[in-house]
Amino acid sequence: MGKARVAGAMPDRSHRFIVPASLSGDRLDRALSGMIEGSPVVASRALLQVWIRDGAVTVNGKKVKPRHALSEGDEIVITVPGEKSVEIQGEDIDLEILFEDEDIIVVNKAPGMVVHPASGNAGGTVVNALIHHTGGLLSKLADKDRPGIVHRLDKDTSGCLVAAKSDRAYESLVSQFSGRETGKEYLAVTQGVPAQPSGRLHTQIGRHPGNRQKMAVVEAPAGKEAITDYRILRADERSEWALLSCVIHTGRTHQIRVHLKEGLHCPILGDVIYAQPKRQAVKTGRLMLHAWKLSFSHPNGEKLAFEAPVPETFSRFS
Repeated sequence: MGKARVAGAMPDRSHRFIVPASLSGDRLDRALSGMIEGSPVVASRALLQVWIRDGAVTVNGKKVKPRHALSEGDEIVITVPGEKSVEIQGEDIDLEILFEDEDIIVVNKAPGMVVHPASGNAGGTVVNALIHHTGGLLSKLADKDRPGIVHRLDKDTSGCLVAAKSDRAYESLVSQFSGRETGKEYLAVTQGVPAQPSGRLHTQIGRHPGNRQKMAVVEAPAGKEAITDYRILRADERSEWALLSCVIHTGRTHQIRVHLKEGLHCPILGDVIYAQPKRQAVKTGRLMLHAWKLSFSHPNGEKLAFEAPVPETFSRFS
C-alpha cells in the first residue's frame, strides 16, 4: 500500500480583506471567521487566533490582538504559512465500480470513507483508491490533493460519486454541477416523521456562527442558496422514523443534514454532528444518508443515469 510522499514546500500566500460596515466594531478573530467563508483561506477560529498572535494577520499593516475592534474600511492581510506539498500515492483499496470508460469513473462510495486527502486523513481515501485503480489516469485540472474530483460526499454518506479521468470530462462535469444540470437523489432515514408528506426546503446555508465544524440555516445575505425537495417513502406507525427521498438542486456542505434537522425538525438517524445518536430510539450504527441516484451528461453528450445499490442497513426501513 502506497503512502503520501513529501515533494517540497509551498511559499507563503497572502490574502487581503476589507472590513465592511456590517462588521465595524466586531473583534478581529470573530469577524475574520465569517470573512474567510468562500475564500481560499480555510481555518478554524482557533487557528486564526494563533495566526493573529504570531503576526501572520495584520490590520492596516500592524500586528494586533485577536480581540482588536475593527472599523469599516480596515485592511486585513492574512499571510498563510507555507505548507508542505505532497504527492498523493495510490492505495490498493476495494472500490465498487458502477461504470468506467476513458473519460469518467462512477463508484459506490462506502460509508466512513473520505473522498480526498486532507488534514487528519492523509490516506485511505477514494482518491488514493482511484489513483491505484486507474494507474494515475485522473484529470489534473483539480487541486493537487483531489485529482479527478468534481463533487464530494460527506465521509459517513454512501453512494454515487463520479470522478473525471480526462480533462474534457472534468471541465464538462464541473460545468454541470455548478450549473445545476445534474440529478442528485438521496435516501435518508430520519428521527421522527415530517409534518407534511412532501415539500421544498429553500433557505440560505452558511457556516454555523458558534461552531465552525457545523453548517446552519442563516439569514440572507449570509450563506448560499440551498434547495432540497423531499417526500416520505415510508413512515413508522409509532412515528419513530421516516424513510425520505431527497432531491437536491444545490450542493451545499451538509445540505440535507441541515435542512432535515432545522427545516423539518427531523435529524437523520446516526448523525453525530446534527443529532445525538445515543439518545435516538432507533440505533443504526451509521449515518443513514445514501446518495442513491446520480444523473448527468457524458462529455460526448450522452445522458447517463446511475443508481447505487441500497445498503443493507436501509432494508429494515424499506
